[in-house]
Amino acid sequence: MLLIGIWNGGLSDESVEDMANSNLHVMRFLGLSLEDEVPDHSVLSRFRTRLTAANAWDGLLAQANAQIQVHDIMVRQGCHVDASITQSPRKPRTKPAYEVVNDREERDDEADAQTAIQVIEVVQPGVDTEARWVRKGGQPVFGYKQHTVVDSNGLVLAVATTAANCHDSKPLLNLLDKAHIQPGIRVHADKAYSSQKHRAALKSRGIKNGIQDKAAKNNPLTQRQLQRNRLITKARYVVERTFGSQARWFNGKILRYRGLAKAHAWHMLLAMAYNLKRLPKLFAGHRMITQT
Repeated sequence: MLLIGIWNGGLSDESVEDMANSNLHVMRFLGLSLEDEVPDHSVLSRFRTRLTAANAWDGLLAQANAQIQVHDIMVRQGCHVDASITQSPRKPRTKPAYEVVNDREERDDEADAQTAIQVIEVVQPGVDTEARWVRKGGQPVFGYKQHTVVDSNGLVLAVATTAANCHDSKPLLNLLDKAHIQPGIRVHADKAYSSQKHRAALKSRGIKNGIQDKAAKNNPLTQRQLQRNRLITKARYVVERTFGSQARWFNGKILRYRGLAKAHAWHMLLAMAYNLKRLPKLFAGHRMITQT
C-alpha cells in the first residue's frame, strides 16, 4: 500500500486507503478480495514509523534489488553518484527568534546568577528542525539531500539522506559501501566529488575513477581533461534521469514528513518504487536480447 501511494503521485495515507477500497486493479495487486478488510490510514502511518524506527529501509531496498538481480537486469559495469534536494514545506516563516533563559532564582545582578543566563533560539511551531537551508541556482532551498548511487540502467543501488547543507561529496564512500561496489567497477560523478581523498580511496579499493576533474586556481584544465569531463557527462546522465523521473512520476521533490529519519524513509520508498516501475520494460528488453 505504501508503494501504491508513491506510484500514484505521492498520495496521502487517507487517499491510499480510499483507493484500496474502490480500485479493483489496486485490490488485485494487494491480494485483497471485495470481502477483505483494508488497513486504514493509521495502520499505514504506524507501519511506516515502525520500519523507520527499526532502520529497515536499506534492507528492504537490498531485498527488492536482489529479486530484480535474479532476472540478471541490474548492470554493474559502471555506477553513477549524485545528490538531489528534497524540499520541506515546514520551513521557518520568519527570522529566528531568541530568548534569554535563566534557570536560577537569584537576582540577575548577582555574579553567580549571571553565569547561568543563556541565549537560545526559539523553536517555531511546525518547523522541521532537522532540515537546513542551502542555495541552489542562487535561490535558498530548505530541506534534505538525497545522495544516490545508480547502476548503468539508472536503477537505485543505495541512498543516503542528509540535511540540505551537507556537501554532495561527503557521503560518497559510505554510499559505495552500502551499494557493495566491487573492485574493477568505474564510479562516475561530477566535479563536486573531485578531491585527492576520494581519488586515493577509490584507488585503494580497486575502483576505477570516473570523477570529473576540477580546475584549481591558476591551474586550468587541459584539453584532455575537458574531453574526459565531457565523456563522463555523457555517461552519467542516467542518474539525472532517475532524479527527474522520481520528481515527475511520484512528485518526489516535496517531502510530506518531518525529520531526517522520515526523510530517508521517503527517499527509500522513491527508490523502490522507481526500480519496480522500470522493471517490466527492462525485463522485456532483456528477454528480447537473450532470445536473439
